[in-house]
Amino acid sequence: MRIAMISEHASPLAALGEEDAGGQNTHVAELAAALATEGHDVRVYTRRDSPVLPDVVGVAEGYQVLHVPAGPARRVPKDELLPYMGEFGRWLAVQWRDGDWTPDVAHAHFWMSGLATVHAGRRAGVPMVLTYHALGTVKRRHQRERDTSPPGRIGYERALGRAADRVIVQCQDEIRELVRLGVPRSRMTLVPSGVNQEMFRPDGPAVARDPARPRILTVGRMVERKGFQDVIRALPAVPDTECVVVGGPPADLLPADTFARRLRALAESCGVADRVRLVGAVPREEMGRWYRSADVLVAAPWYEPFGLTPLEGMACGVPVIGTNVGGIADTVVDGLTGDLVPPRDPRALGTAIRRLLSDRIRRFAYATAALDRIRSSYSWKRAAEQLGAVYTAVSAFGRPTPAVA
Repeated sequence: MRIAMISEHASPLAALGEEDAGGQNTHVAELAAALATEGHDVRVYTRRDSPVLPDVVGVAEGYQVLHVPAGPARRVPKDELLPYMGEFGRWLAVQWRDGDWTPDVAHAHFWMSGLATVHAGRRAGVPMVLTYHALGTVKRRHQRERDTSPPGRIGYERALGRAADRVIVQCQDEIRELVRLGVPRSRMTLVPSGVNQEMFRPDGPAVARDPARPRILTVGRMVERKGFQDVIRALPAVPDTECVVVGGPPADLLPADTFARRLRALAESCGVADRVRLVGAVPREEMGRWYRSADVLVAAPWYEPFGLTPLEGMACGVPVIGTNVGGIADTVVDGLTGDLVPPRDPRALGTAIRRLLSDRIRRFAYATAALDRIRSSYSWKRAAEQLGAVYTAVSAFGRPTPAVA
């Protein structure tokens, strides 16, 4: 089957940890590779953000990345890309309608990709599947006046949920949000993200550490909603431990990073500066070494559409303490594969960390159950198989009649 994946801001080729480069980039890259392994012809369309990028990049995992000329060929913040989605969609429509390759189904990732894909799909007669990855209602609820989303985002997301042939949701919390938004439950299919179990596994090398000092690891982009401040505020309740923060800009740029400086200042004020280590960006292929070096992974975001880092830690045999939000509430089974705590509650977080670090047997039981859960429910092969069935069903409905140009 010919599958077009549209990911307007999140290129599978991007370096993780950069601005607007995170879980969606990983999701698109891993899913494209898994679909290609299943025998599908996969092309990923992402916006050209540099004049030196080639038109097409062949990826070793068996898919192609096409750079779409929409807007200026430079980095543009994600929330400023909406004006270029019409141009993006028109380019896709011409390629699919008049070129030598027309997809059987188009899978849009993120709402702005959805807008471009609806435009192109209706003109080229291609059915559309949509994964939101994040919802404007949730972002608005938590960020309020700091939300930089375009004003019409929520309305567009509502309309897209009704226009798509199928909406792929990643967790139960997303289903509830979309139903409240007015998207029919009958249009949704639950297919959670997977985890690369070759890259993330319990056996393998680990980053060197002091064996006498328990290690807490927390991973993510350096943005406030990831909850790094709450992890640091929890540390006074967990003496004689170290906290390693992985993410953000490369290590040599950390001293100039505003958020990194705020974290260091907070650690000073909490009296734990000597126990907090900011590592900066780490290549994804090296992340397994960091997970395996930890006694516990803490994922403490205020909200999280899905959250890949808990899956990666679980796949490396590391017990997880997570906040009871979004996809983490699905992936971490409280009391079985890890512990869940309320978001933005450093006291509860500190208590949970202290309790788990003091109980070696519980940590072993959590890690064992987490590995079982990963292997049974969160492989990319499983996700690709489930989506393959969705694509087949959607394409069997018949192509929509192409619109007249």
